[in-house]
Amino acid sequence: MESLRGEIGKAVVGQDAAVTGLVIALLCRGHVLLEGVPGVAKTLLVRALATALDVDTKRVQFTPDLMPSDVTGSLVYDARTAEFSFQAGPVFTNLLLADEINRTPPKTQASLLEAMEERQVSVDGKPRPLPEPFLVAATQNPIEYEGTYPLPEAQLDRFLLKLILNVPGREHEIDVLTRHAAGFDPRDLAAAGLRPVAGPGDLAAARRAVAQVTVAPEITGYIVDLCRATRESPSLALGVSPRGATALLSTARAWAWLTGRDYVTPDDVKALALPTLRHRVRLRPEAEMEGHTADHVLTGLLAQVAVPR
Repeated sequence: MESLRGEIGKAVVGQDAAVTGLVIALLCRGHVLLEGVPGVAKTLLVRALATALDVDTKRVQFTPDLMPSDVTGSLVYDARTAEFSFQAGPVFTNLLLADEINRTPPKTQASLLEAMEERQVSVDGKPRPLPEPFLVAATQNPIEYEGTYPLPEAQLDRFLLKLILNVPGREHEIDVLTRHAAGFDPRDLAAAGLRPVAGPGDLAAARRAVAQVTVAPEITGYIVDLCRATRESPSLALGVSPRGATALLSTARAWAWLTGRDYVTPDDVKALALPTLRHRVRLRPEAEMEGHTADHVLTGLLAQVAVPR
């Protein structure tokens, strides 16, 4: 998994946190919401991950006229056999890039819910399992909301992590331009030197190793106290659900394993608290008017909740 992060770095510059977040999501069998302005390598990040992990990837551009069957697939009549056959949609892949997911109506957004939660698609009453591994990486633009359909809380809660891709710093941006001047083509990752360095078997072994990471009762209590504090915060209209607490436990274990430990520390919980919880809370209108953000509130709660010794 460490070599996987390094291989992705050959194509994606200045987004180390997002790269690590995607690896953690794979280890936890979760899904990721990527938020960033256009041009910060969201699509390239997913394609590079698929190349380095040697798995299949597909991209769906979500638009207002996209239908659920365009994502999941549908039954097609075959005149030669006089029977209906199932034609699989793009969701039948390992890494699905759902580009600009908030630009499609709720009916189509909901078509991903069963796939994300149950890892199957039901068409004509018959469940059809999705390949393993399976990860949905959905993107949304944080600055353009005209003509969009914001994801409801129930669907946001299905995403394990919400990763913010910021514009890279000056040195990283110079590195990006230098690579392009030397002939780097983001559409040809093989020419850029990206090679498979791991496979589904390695990922399955890593998941088994993560499951062996121990969590002390004090750490479990700390996670619960932190999540309960969000429900009592005067700045939040919606706090973190028990599913969110379970997600924070999973991501903290994965991060502990990636850093070479077989036990979770409070620092692991703090490191993953923002990406795991920021999309699971909702600010009160008065808090928004005062300029607060979900990250500001969560950072304040991390400073207030007692840390186990």
